[in-house]
Amino acid sequence: MTTTIIPEGYRVRMDVVETERSIKFVKDRFERDLARRLNLHRITAPLFVRSDSGINDNLNGIERPVEFRVGADGDRLCQIVQSLAKWKRLALWEYHFKVGEGIYTDMNALRPDEAELDNLHSIYVDQWDWERVIRPEDRTLDYLQGVVRSIYAALKDTEAEVAGEFPSLEPFLPDEIAFVHTEELAARWPDLLPRDREAEACKEHGAVFVIGIGGELPGGGIHDGRAPDYDDWITPTGPNTRGLNGDIFVWYPLLGVPFELSSMGIRVNAETMVQQLEIRGCPERAELPWHKLLLDGSLPQTIGGGIGQSRLSMLLLQRAHVGEVQVSIWPQDVRDTCRKAGIPLL
Repeated sequence: MTTTIIPEGYRVRMDVVETERSIKFVKDRFERDLARRLNLHRITAPLFVRSDSGINDNLNGIERPVEFRVGADGDRLCQIVQSLAKWKRLALWEYHFKVGEGIYTDMNALRPDEAELDNLHSIYVDQWDWERVIRPEDRTLDYLQGVVRSIYAALKDTEAEVAGEFPSLEPFLPDEIAFVHTEELAARWPDLLPRDREAEACKEHGAVFVIGIGGELPGGGIHDGRAPDYDDWITPTGPNTRGLNGDIFVWYPLLGVPFELSSMGIRVNAETMVQQLEIRGCPERAELPWHKLLLDGSLPQTIGGGIGQSRLSMLLLQRAHVGEVQVSIWPQDVRDTCRKAGIPLL
């Protein structure tokens, strides 16, 4: 049975029409501010790609992509994208974007292997996927943290605008975002699971960027999975500096949980990709078309990530369930629980 958190005394202050208007307000304001701060241009993106292109992401390596065959294309196998991390880098190259310029797009995906459909998790994923061209010398933690601060500033500005438009909503996010490394979390809370370490850091700081997702920790194991061919999770070396990627979390007081908003990072260069493919035991992927473009130096150095659209709407509109701001499929026990608690699923 799926666990659904029911906040005590929870009451929805908007009808469906007002809810839909507020969702559009959040998305319009944040998208505009994000594009301005990171110098991003909006483009269109694919819903699916050919399975033999190497463009689709395998996320943690265990999620099954949704597949289908296209009869008019020789019955070739295609996949619904799981993210656009590699496609965006290809687009930046093909569209001739320059250093300091970038793109963003709507990414819609299906992830039927989502482990649990709860307040925060759905099989339908909608996010802003963004990517920006950088210089090789920008591949540093300082650069990564600067971009994170810009994204968080856009989040704070949007929260203020939402509160101004909908007076029943009170801002609650902290003014600044903190930075913590997975090695620091493991050292402070060695007996906790990674998600519980994230919760402790979120409660302490209110908003955190957890650095180093995917790289091996000093005591063995990893904090969480990450594909080997887009984010860089092994360089630079040294205590609390491994990894040029991370996730943005905030503490969500309504549910009393850490709330992940974004996964992002500086992308692999040719050397790092080869090392990470070896670590994950899939060096043969270097022979795929996309990977060959990176290895021969065609693709630019980039930074990029994804920011959840429904997640952000849920957070800033202070809703108890992501199904209040997106249409998806929920187990019957979830629908029954939400109905009894007055949580209106779209």
